[in-house]
Amino acid sequence: MFDASADRPLLISNATVVTPTGCVTGGVAVETGKIADIGPGITGGFDLSGQILIPGIVDLHTDHVETHIHPRSHVQWAFLPALMAHDAVVISGGTTTVFDSLSVGASMQRPERRTILGPLIDALEHGQREGMFRADHFLHMRCEVSDPTTIALVDANITRDIAHLISVMDHTPGDRQSPNIEKWFWHMVRDMEVSEAEGRERMAELLERSARFGPKVRSHVVSAAQRHDIPLMAHDDRTLAHVDQAQAEGVTISEFPTTIEAARRARSHGQTVVAGAPNYLRGGSQSGNVAVRELLAEGLVDVLASDYVPRSPLDAAFAIASDPALPYDLPQTVAMVTDAPARVAGLTDRGRIEKGLRADLVAIRLVGHQPQVSAVWRAGQRVF
Repeated sequence: MFDASADRPLLISNATVVTPTGCVTGGVAVETGKIADIGPGITGGFDLSGQILIPGIVDLHTDHVETHIHPRSHVQWAFLPALMAHDAVVISGGTTTVFDSLSVGASMQRPERRTILGPLIDALEHGQREGMFRADHFLHMRCEVSDPTTIALVDANITRDIAHLISVMDHTPGDRQSPNIEKWFWHMVRDMEVSEAEGRERMAELLERSARFGPKVRSHVVSAAQRHDIPLMAHDDRTLAHVDQAQAEGVTISEFPTTIEAARRARSHGQTVVAGAPNYLRGGSQSGNVAVRELLAEGLVDVLASDYVPRSPLDAAFAIASDPALPYDLPQTVAMVTDAPARVAGLTDRGRIEKGLRADLVAIRLVGHQPQVSAVWRAGQRVF
């Protein structure tokens, strides 16, 4: 069982320590779960033999939970074992704090999301409370505004202590992530294994429902986030009007803007821009939207999130730092997956290797250019 309060003095030595101001050759001393000292004079203890030591990664958005809840399209797995399997994948990629992005409502696919949300969060809270997870888990409520049931689901779950982020999203085709309706339609038909005629009926119902209920649902989600003082994210903004609307609603985080124009506008409003690490690693968007490399080249990325590949923030941080076409060094890219997301989420006790902060630490062995996680500590306790 994980015990964050356990008093286990720890020395980590002979490392390249990535700090906010640069890389330091030396080590880290940990007392009562917090960083007590950093520097070249720390010897003994856990010898990293020159490996790289970074802060634990903070991931603001992962959809990966559903991969374990639904290991096959028509199979639903028991929630707690599924969450434990998800946790194992997360920690192995160096993520010590993860925001599990659970769908609140449904656009068309997986309508069971409406009924499983409450029990799934119950299991998440239980596992967290009982120390069954190696990473620290929070809830990112991904609120689908095209679904009228989202209102009741938000009200039933927003007061949970584990809820720390809310995003407003609309997966209705013809806008935002899927501006090409026909492309979206044929993908949906293949994915849902329905006929063209049934697909047309379902899409028409979704378009009508979104137009009728979308504004009311979005307004309710925004108001709920404001009342409970939870950071509010806008998901998949595509146009200047989208970003301006989000700004008027009090949105502070632009998550996965789909065009460079939207990202520029978000930055001009002072919004934090979150981009998907898989987009950079695969050389572009799987949906045909703006490439993260293009956003990075203009300095328009503040945070990298895993989206659908849990270890992608780690791989992206190292890949971007070694990319000769981009002006970033390793401390800067590591900050995009550690310090910056921690600050956005209001987690001021982690995200940097700095005296007094929580000792969430990850040892990295480089095999060529590929980072491999060799050890992970959370609050000074080894968890991997």
